[in-house]
Amino acid sequence: MPDYKILTINPGSTSTKIAIYEGTNKLFAANVAHDASELAKYAGISDQLPYREQTIRALLAESGVSLDGVAAVVGRGGGLLAMEGGVYGLNDVMLDHAVRGANGVQHPAQLGPQLAKKFADEIGCRAFVVNPPDTDELQPLARMTGVKGVYRNVHLHALNLKETAIQHAAKMGRKYEDCNFVVCHIGGGISVSAHQKGRMIDGNDIVGGDGPMAPTRCGAVPAAELIDYCFSGVDKKTAKALCTKTGGFVSLLGTSDAIEVSERAAKGEKVPYLAWNAMIYQITKEIGAMAAVLHGQVDGILLGGGMVHNKELVAKITEACSFIAPVTAYPGEFEMEAMAAGAIRVLSGQEREKTYTGRLCWDRADFED
Repeated sequence: MPDYKILTINPGSTSTKIAIYEGTNKLFAANVAHDASELAKYAGISDQLPYREQTIRALLAESGVSLDGVAAVVGRGGGLLAMEGGVYGLNDVMLDHAVRGANGVQHPAQLGPQLAKKFADEIGCRAFVVNPPDTDELQPLARMTGVKGVYRNVHLHALNLKETAIQHAAKMGRKYEDCNFVVCHIGGGISVSAHQKGRMIDGNDIVGGDGPMAPTRCGAVPAAELIDYCFSGVDKKTAKALCTKTGGFVSLLGTSDAIEVSERAAKGEKVPYLAWNAMIYQITKEIGAMAAVLHGQVDGILLGGGMVHNKELVAKITEACSFIAPVTAYPGEFEMEAMAAGAIRVLSGQEREKTYTGRLCWDRADFED
């Protein structure tokens, strides 16, 4: 891989990860912590921009890190409309959508393009977004539902899912575009996805209450039961929070700490045992569904994310799913590396830069009379 110098910026709920790469060599990495009480002062996500920028600059200065020679800045994407996967040059439409959260989901990742713009303009270099959470490559059959006018959208850990698949294919001596994988990200949210010849053709919507339960997410719930719950007196905000903040372990056990839940499960506590193992059960069921989407032609089942550090979880998934294809664990995530690698592929001519148009990558008219 060419030795372009890349700055990557990944904003999270209470911190912003930054890293500088030269080719595959990580020159610098840090996690800039943000005080929760300070963030609470801001009405919206984008209002945090000056504060986040200042804390990043202060850390770079304190660490004596120079941005001389940086060829591109990559920000984690967010707030964008559904798009194909790939590497996108930052343009005015993308910046506007990131600022206001055009997809209706308020998430710190919206600050990624905005911070990338700030630093790239100062350095005088290119700015990109790589496989943002709004990546949507669903095949038409995966989008259709049994309710007229209601369609499946998808929000996944696309950046880590695709990079895990790219790296695994390379280890096999093949290209991502030539392989079929079932790829999972198992962390605070859980993504399970089917990758067919370089496209993520199916997967669960981790924002919309789809797929397996997770530490903070309810996952798929029987529709009739959910309707009864929503008409039981809870307000819309409370009900929707189950999809991203207050569902899963939080609802069942009052904690989002997966390590705590796994330890209590190992001790035989009834509800923690059921919750922990039901989550694993649901992951394996979803993997089987994605394998069926690929007609059983699966070159590997890949597990990434923080919970993959748990050997028992990996062993149980392997026991249940290895009849489909070999299971390989990649504990943690490749997000920072993925952003740098994407920029380098474009700068070196290995991949074509894409243009964000601000239009949905799919058309409702294709599903209607």
